[in-house]
Amino acid sequence: MNYLNLENVSKTYGEKVLFKDLNLQIAKGQKVALVAKNGTGKSTLMRVIMGEEAGEGETAKVIVHKDIRVGFLNQDPDFFEGHTVMEAVFDSENEMIQAIKKYETAILRNDDELMQESLGKMDDLKAWDFEAKIKEILFKLNITNLEQPVSNLSGGQKKRLALAKLVIDEPEFVILDEPTNHLDMDMIEWLEDYLKQPNLTIFMITHDRYFLENVCNNIVELEGGNLYRYSGNYSEFLEKKAIRQENEGIELEKTKKLFQKELDWVRRQPKARTTKAKSRVDKFFDIKEKAHKIQDNQEMSLDNLKGARLGSKILECEYINKSYGDLKLVDNFFYKFRKGERVGIVGKNGVGKTTFLKLLTKEIRPDSGKVVVGGTIKFGYYTQDGMNLQENKRVIDVVRDVAEYIPVQKGHKLTAAALLELFLFSRKHQQVYVSQLSGGEKRRLYLLTILMQNPNFLILDEPTNDLDIVTLNVLEEWLMDFPGCVIMVSHDRYFMDKLVEHLFIFEGQGKIKDFNGNHKEYRAYIKEKESKERSQERAEEEKRKAQAVKEQAQNSVPALSYEERKEMNRIEKEISKLEEKKSKIHEQFLNPDLPLDEMQKLSKELKEIEELVEEKEMVWMEFAERA
Repeated sequence: MNYLNLENVSKTYGEKVLFKDLNLQIAKGQKVALVAKNGTGKSTLMRVIMGEEAGEGETAKVIVHKDIRVGFLNQDPDFFEGHTVMEAVFDSENEMIQAIKKYETAILRNDDELMQESLGKMDDLKAWDFEAKIKEILFKLNITNLEQPVSNLSGGQKKRLALAKLVIDEPEFVILDEPTNHLDMDMIEWLEDYLKQPNLTIFMITHDRYFLENVCNNIVELEGGNLYRYSGNYSEFLEKKAIRQENEGIELEKTKKLFQKELDWVRRQPKARTTKAKSRVDKFFDIKEKAHKIQDNQEMSLDNLKGARLGSKILECEYINKSYGDLKLVDNFFYKFRKGERVGIVGKNGVGKTTFLKLLTKEIRPDSGKVVVGGTIKFGYYTQDGMNLQENKRVIDVVRDVAEYIPVQKGHKLTAAALLELFLFSRKHQQVYVSQLSGGEKRRLYLLTILMQNPNFLILDEPTNDLDIVTLNVLEEWLMDFPGCVIMVSHDRYFMDKLVEHLFIFEGQGKIKDFNGNHKEYRAYIKEKESKERSQERAEEEKRKAQAVKEQAQNSVPALSYEERKEMNRIEKEISKLEEKKSKIHEQFLNPDLPLDEMQKLSKELKEIEELVEEKEMVWMEFAERA
């Protein structure tokens, strides 16, 4: 059964054709991602599918199955400003939520007839725990003030509220536009687990490559006004796109960065160790070698980036502290940066990551301690809200206003035009006015104004927002060859894992931990630590129970017959075996890849074992009391 049918849909703006006669079908259970370069029309296509814009063409059709629950997540969610957070959540056609609303209305009106009706409905739907589930989801997304007016929420809070509302409504088909924006790492991993549900059908715009790898089973690419569909995840997309381009005779040299960096990365992933995956990766590299034989004289190289000279002293934080009222953001932090260091910053929203960056650049001063900046340091600071481009200027002029060129090794220069080409602004595109660029293209241009300053210490606060996959690969290649220091805050786990050497973990209350490894290694460390702690807690609980039973037995006067004592010993052994079974099931629950049906089966088995243990413990206690 198809949940979405897109037939012969076109869209133009003036003389510019974004896409023509597109066709797309999404069937039940498919998890489809749309990828494209910025400015090629992917957001427009999403708006057409959501019904916010009309598709063009005499035979154009956009059909969403009418008998399913559909959830939309826009970039800019629209709420009734007079609602509180909780009222916004309850503004829903969801049957469960409607039942809860009717029950609460019956209480307010003291209406016995409505109360009886609503009680029956609540029982039928098993809705009694649903309100607790609503609050759990809201708190997971850091929405804790449920009486706060929606009008007082920031843009990021509204996006998280919209995401929470979507999950709470339990749709069968979700359509998401950049769902990871404004989420911290924990939230993104929680969302990834939600999207992996086998009974959920998905269509989303995302450049989160871990989502593409771990969640999606289909990827559609909008390129040159056409849709190309690839079955499989991100790894398979890379392979199949390479084969398509080769068959079509496209000059692959222009995209060799994608293959060189991405396929190296694929090869390092654990799944690449299997025979099947190894053969696929070998094929990738065969394709890459063929791609490299094709010459393209316009391709720029980053091999000889020079950067401003770095002296012996880089940047030192000498026991710095920063608080706002009772909120402590940095507590007695000491660190000396080394040449060429690459550091990622990880932490929940609101724990002080951006404040810390401003301390480093001396935009704000610490309450105590000091920041010592080396005399040769030249910061390049990309901020989330620092973009201030003049709309009436041409792209090339925006970059030239910063500098005409930056020096590279051996006396050569990289001109503003060459840098723009490197970051996918063609010579023709460089003559376009800023006002004509898409949001992602403006972000890319803003980033270039930072790089054109030829810094030797880059500070990047969420640089990947709104960047497409090709641009991300170009930026990653630039940063890999960048000779200076880099500190980055990013919710893009893939981006961080490829680039950073170690992490500053912001744990809250000003505590900053230095972790030697990337984000994936940090999450594995945390999960292993949590697993050991849970196992230790279970062992201690079982030890306390055993001790209590032992003490109870010691305080009793033995009065059992020989046969009864044998029975008592037999029950003890059975209980011990059942407890071992419980522990094994708990260990299986720690597997993040455990299928939903297997999880349900294990939950049922665990409940049966617990009931049996309780029954046998009661019999054992009866013997113990008589002993």
